[in-house]
Order: sequence, then structure tokens, then C-alpha cells
Amino acid sequence: MQGLNFLGLLRHPRLSRLFAARWMGQATDGIFQSALASFILFSPERQTNALNAALAFATVLLPYSLIGPFIGTILDRVSRQRAIFFSNLIRGIDLLIISVLIFQGKTGLELTIVVLFAFGINRLILAGLSAGLPLLTDQPSLISANAMAVTGGSILVVLGGGVGFGIRKILEPFSSANHSDAFIILVASCGYFLASSLVLRLKKNEIGPLDHEKKSPSFSQGFVEMREGFSFLKNHADAARGIFATAVQRGSLTALLLVALLLERNTFNSPDNPEAGLSGLALALSIAGVGITCGALLAPFGVSRFGRHRWIRLMIFLNVFPPLFLALSQQPFPLYMTAFFGSVFGQSLKVTNDALVQSKINDYFRGRVFAVYDVVVNGAIVGGALIAALILPASGKSVLLPLIVSAVSLITGLRLLRKSKFSFVS
Repeated sequence: MQGLNFLGLLRHPRLSRLFAARWMGQATDGIFQSALASFILFSPERQTNALNAALAFATVLLPYSLIGPFIGTILDRVSRQRAIFFSNLIRGIDLLIISVLIFQGKTGLELTIVVLFAFGINRLILAGLSAGLPLLTDQPSLISANAMAVTGGSILVVLGGGVGFGIRKILEPFSSANHSDAFIILVASCGYFLASSLVLRLKKNEIGPLDHEKKSPSFSQGFVEMREGFSFLKNHADAARGIFATAVQRGSLTALLLVALLLERNTFNSPDNPEAGLSGLALALSIAGVGITCGALLAPFGVSRFGRHRWIRLMIFLNVFPPLFLALSQQPFPLYMTAFFGSVFGQSLKVTNDALVQSKINDYFRGRVFAVYDVVVNGAIVGGALIAALILPASGKSVLLPLIVSAVSLITGLRLLRKSKFSFVS
């Protein structure tokens, strides 16, 4: 059975509404994250080293892992449309508070708490949209639909970051850096309110959960259902291996992102000129965004030719090579080559594995399994950042780290995804 092509999916009367809500939120994520990165990592009065950058990543991702056990409980018990609507609304209000704190130049505990809350609630939104997507399309279209949802979102995060950076450049002559960042976050707050309104175009139960037994969520139930998610994956070993391979790729990508951040901040540009460093990082991320698009477009064709399992295995092996550009030379062009090709292979792996996992799950377990998926991947991202912090100097120049990233991808392909263990099971 032939699935819909990308244009057909974009015109799909139900999917297009989910795409609009997801993409508006992720474009706003980019605007918000650009202001936050500018305030925390590219402020003239704050020096950035590997440990500071890694701690920033860990702080951002900590709530993802802390609330992970409870996401499945919520998404499998209440209307996902309502959960996403109220989460976007609350996140918009939270950003109003962040805007005020940054306008005042606050960097203490109060700012940390509200930022943690903003990123934590974002996890519920994205998990809910991912869990609901298979209910809006048929199995033959699932790879393409997932590629569009995830990749469109990734591109819009990059574009949103560009919008935030552009606003900052416009405001630069007229206001201080803190006041510019506060205004950008105010714009992001409006974006989340708009995303919240777009969710209302979906019907209350259109993205689930289906009519299975509903119970009142409890504190302990979250951990019980996480265990159920892990138990489900034990019986679907190929999905579990795909999740861990995706986690390895995302952790490796984070380590390389830290390299890019430090090279642009402290080596390619003067540490006394953080604006130039921010511009350089924006260019690298834009190139990565092009790679993300190419990887997503490539995935459906690769899957139809090789099958999901062989394609995922091929992508992890190809992921061995991009970091070698950076190992050979820590200059802008090799960095951009690494960003592009690493994004192509990584995104193609990610969207293919998302569809593989979704195809294995009935709706009763969907929220639980995606909660496990999120916790595993985000744990790997934090781990990648912290390992990179232990290896990288403040300059970002390192031959060892890219070689380690390549070796980890190679070992993952040879052991975790070996053909005898990672293959099609009906």
C-alpha cells in the first residue's frame, strides 16, 4: 500500500492541524532558546568554558528526565489535545516571568527555576504530539509523516533562532543586551499563546488516548508505567535497540555542538566579541538545519529501498565519518562539513527509528514508551555534554573528542545494531 507523499501529508486535513500546532511551538522554541543562549553563554560579562556550557545543557534537560516518568501517565489518561493546549498556555505565562527577570539582569535561583519549568513542560507537549501522530495517518504514510513532523520542527527551531538573532541585531543600537533578550522572550511568549490557540483546531480526543481504562494519575503510577514501558520494549528488542542507538547519536551530536559553541565563542572569534561568536554559531546551526532537511527527505527513499532496520544500521555507520573532518582540522569549514553531514545521517536515523517505534506500539502503551524514549535520549544528551566538558579545553580545540564520537558510532553499529540482533520481526 502506497503512503502519501510530503505534499499530500501537508494537505491532509487532520495532520496539517497537528503540524501547525507543533511547528508554531518549535519556531517559538528557537526564538526563546536564542535569547537564553545569548543571555547565558554569549553575554560580554560572562566567560564561557566547556563546563559552564555543559551545565547549561544539563540544566535545560534536567526537567525532561525528572518529569519523564509522569508524562506517560498524563498522556495515556487525559485528552492529549487538552494537555497540550494548557501546557502551551502555561508556558507562555512562564516566559512572561522569565522576560521580567532577564530585563532586570537576574541570574540566580529564581531564573533557574522558571527556565527549568519552561523546558520541562515543553517535553510534555512534544511527547503528546508524537504520541498522537499515528492516530492521524495510516501505516504506509507513517515514515513520511514522522519525517515531516520532526524535521519541520527542527528546521523551524533553527529559523526561530535566526528570527531571535535578527531581532537582537535590530535592537542592539537602541537597548542593552539584557533588555534586547528580554524583549525577544516576550515575543516568544506571544508565540506560545498562538501555538496554544492552534491546538484547539484539533478535536478533544482526536490525538488520543483511545477508549481504554482511564485512571486518576498518581505519583507512584508514573514509575509503574515507566516500568511497563521498559517491559514492553523488552518484548520488542529491535525498537529498544533503535532507541538506544538514537540516544547514542543524540549524545554524540551534543558533544560536537559543545565543540562548535566553544570554537565559535573563544577560538574563531575574539572572546571579547561574543556577538561575532553568536553569529558564527548561528551559521553552523543553519548549515545543520539544511542537513536535517536533507536527512528527512532521504529517509523515506532509503527505507523503501533497504527497509527500516538496514537503513538505521547504515545511518549509524555513516555517522562515523563526519566527526573525522573536525578531528583533522579545527577550522570553520571542517566544522560546517561535520554539522551538515552529521545532521543528514543523524536526522535520517531519528525519523526512521521514530516510525519503527511507533509501528510497534498500540495506543495503550504509546505514552509510556515515548516517556521511556525521552528519558533515555535526554539522559544521553546530558551525558554527552558532561563527557565533552571533561575533555574539551575552553578553546574547543580537540582531536580526541571527535575521534571518541566516531568510535562510539562504530561500536554502536557493530554491536548494538548487528544484524543477528537488529532485524525485522513481524
